[in-house]
Amino acid sequence: MEMSAETTMCATVCRVHRCCLCVCDHCSQQEVIVHYDRACCFRVGQRVCIHYDGTMTRSIPPQINATCIECL
Repeated sequence: MEMSAETTMCATVCRVHRCCLCVCDHCSQQEVIVHYDRACCFRVGQRVCIHYDGTMTRSIPPQINATCIECL
């Protein structure tokens, strides 16, 4: 796992599941799985700002645990 300080990611929602989102990171154009309890509140195509603790797995696709997700 890679670690850093509190981090934000701007992304577009690709898929919505009950407790996670699949998003496309605007910076890297890479898909990322975002674990978030209120994931079902979002919809495909929505642009979001994801706040997370900076930890990202090295899996494919990488995974993060969001602390907060805001609509852009």
